[in-house]
Amino acid sequence: MSAPWSSWHRWSGPVGEEARRLDLRLLLPALLAWAVLVAVLPHPPWVAGMVAAGAALTALACLGLRTRVRDRVLVLGFAGAAIALVCGSGALHLATARSGPVPDWAAQGAVTQARLLVTTEPRVIARGDERQPLVVLEATVLEARSRGQVSTPRTPVVVFADDPAWAQARWRSEVLTQGRWAPAEPGQRAVAVLTPRGPPETAGEPLALLRGVDHVRDRFRTAVGPLPTDPRGLVPGLVIGDTSLTPPDLTQAMRDTGMTHLSAVSGSNVAIVVGGVALLAARCGLPRRWRTPVVLLALVGFVLLCRPEPSVLRAGVMGTVGLLALTSGRQRATLPALGAAVTLLLCVDPWLARSYGFALSALATLGLVLWARPWGLWMADRLPRWAELPARAAAVPLAAQVICAPVIVLLQGSVTTVAVLANVLAAPLVPPTTVLGVASAVVAPLWLPAATALAWAAALPAWVIARVARVCSRLPYGTLDWVDGVAGAWLLTALTVAALLTGPWWLARARGHPWAVAALSLVGVVLVAPVPGVRGWPPPGWVVAGCDVGQGDAFVLRSGPGTAVMVDTGPDPAAASRCLRDLDVDVVELLVLTHFHADHVGGLSGVLGSTEVESVLVSPLADPPENARRTRAQLAAAGIPVRTARAGEHGAWGQARVRVLAPASPLPPGLDDANNSSVVLDVEVAGTSVLLTGDLEPEGARPLRALLRGREVDVLKVAHHGSAAQDEVLTRQLDPTIALIGVGADNTFGHPAPSALGLLQEIGAVVLRTDLHGDVAVARDELGRLVPHARE
Repeated sequence: MSAPWSSWHRWSGPVGEEARRLDLRLLLPALLAWAVLVAVLPHPPWVAGMVAAGAALTALACLGLRTRVRDRVLVLGFAGAAIALVCGSGALHLATARSGPVPDWAAQGAVTQARLLVTTEPRVIARGDERQPLVVLEATVLEARSRGQVSTPRTPVVVFADDPAWAQARWRSEVLTQGRWAPAEPGQRAVAVLTPRGPPETAGEPLALLRGVDHVRDRFRTAVGPLPTDPRGLVPGLVIGDTSLTPPDLTQAMRDTGMTHLSAVSGSNVAIVVGGVALLAARCGLPRRWRTPVVLLALVGFVLLCRPEPSVLRAGVMGTVGLLALTSGRQRATLPALGAAVTLLLCVDPWLARSYGFALSALATLGLVLWARPWGLWMADRLPRWAELPARAAAVPLAAQVICAPVIVLLQGSVTTVAVLANVLAAPLVPPTTVLGVASAVVAPLWLPAATALAWAAALPAWVIARVARVCSRLPYGTLDWVDGVAGAWLLTALTVAALLTGPWWLARARGHPWAVAALSLVGVVLVAPVPGVRGWPPPGWVVAGCDVGQGDAFVLRSGPGTAVMVDTGPDPAAASRCLRDLDVDVVELLVLTHFHADHVGGLSGVLGSTEVESVLVSPLADPPENARRTRAQLAAAGIPVRTARAGEHGAWGQARVRVLAPASPLPPGLDDANNSSVVLDVEVAGTSVLLTGDLEPEGARPLRALLRGREVDVLKVAHHGSAAQDEVLTRQLDPTIALIGVGADNTFGHPAPSALGLLQEIGAVVLRTDLHGDVAVARDELGRLVPHARE
């Protein structure tokens, strides 16, 4: 390895000398303590206490030794001290959290009356089935009554509520509720899960200071109200951490391009605010001794405005370290600062150790400290003068992306190739958006028109950020599938380390053998963009495909090269987006939403974010009302024309001819539920007859018998994920050659039912199921025969 390392020093120039003198005496112990804390958190408090005691004794022994390798022994002593600190603190936190009767009540599934202090903003989560969205929030138990006992334990819990009234619970307010306890996952902050019965009852308002902050946030939301859809969601996210107004398709686009840190408060936002206040104080001639208190006061105010929750506190600390790294360029100072910050945060909040957000924030900061400056200088030295500034700017997201990629793989199962490009394009727009947004928030309680004007000024760069995310998310091969889970993360880590260690050596060889590099590049292009017809998916001549989107429906009919008719989107935006990309669909000429259950419309944002949708057809029944309202709002924000389906209408989109068979208008008595109001389509595409039945129940299917008498179909999309509620007469009458079932693995509904599978087997249909086969498709071969395909 001597050649690569010597090449590293030549590559990084004068920075290589500094790299050899990295001060890791605090960083390595902090990372080791972090790893130990991850392991002990799921266990009882005494385990963490024993580990802390052993580490403390080790630290004392090492610090008292005098040897020739004193520096190494000191690092070992520091590691013991760091482990003792974080594990000792963790033991105290765990003992406090688990004291009282709540853990026992949770294990027994006891019913309780509780007084709770709300400690996080409520989050509304759409579920991929027919139930109402779930409201999730964290709280501290102030008082609880169950089984004749009364306790005041101050136990951290998580609330999972079906009642939408819980979404209005105010941060740091006290509420009364009744519900049932259940155990929480080991290693999490919450000791128990509370499922309440009914809405909460407010029992106490937040402190006056916090009510004042709420007033500022409310006035700021009013100020950004007139803005266009994308800026109206991004500006509050950057300024106050409120992402509730961000369109789901924009959220998906930012996730696909590695820009999620720009859609909510992160370390970069904290650094911008702190740096902006420091610069303003200097320009105003404020005496040097007053500048630090003013900056700290601004930091406290910004954290209060964004809510001092663990994620915001973590962002504040890491943002300060990142700002120090980028402005000072002194790795010997910033690496110990990062180590101290990690140790301090884990002592204050040990549950951050198992948080993906904390891991991404800490690793991104480490990447900035280690590589942003040397990589920026190296690229600037080898580019024309006019490109020096963009090169240094590109080094920041490149360093963060390289070190965070293995963790992102754990979350998404894919690797984004456009993250650096998207972040470089968006980075210059973040400071003006953040600064103008903060100014708008500060002015909003005093003068709303001026705050609105400032919000409009922030809207322009925010709109460009959104356009960057949307455009980059649609670039070919912008997201590459990767090995899922821990194995994928370790594989990417190994490849990254190998590239970092040997990269300079390869670059030196590449400069001496340009033709070999060109040949290898050509081979890479062929592997990434294989010749059509050679690759495995989609199969040649595919006509209709079923997307593996979990427990839900998403089916695609090919209407032409790069175009399709899509029926439903499934519950998961990422899965819907991935399926369309894999099918090479750029334009959805017609999107049909058979009904408004979340497992059929929840993935809409992924479709809107990855393709161009020209028109939409929806069910006439707006049930569930909240899902219907949200869906129509997304489509209106995207400017897509929406029509209500009516039985008897028909049209052609490319080579797909579509006829609507149901629902009738008005809906017949007794058929006015969401499932029986499903849009039923009879489609002819490339000589193939396809019947798509949504979630139709037998009572809704019976009227179709007369409409389809004497007609057989090639492909049947089985109704309601293959539930037991099938119209046997209609199914036998249609006599399908191939049956497609969109269903999730290990679903709790028992889909597909044995009776439905038995019926399809009896009539001789080939059954393709997304829970067993992944993405599925039906194609026509060279002889015109129907061929089923499964992407297992």
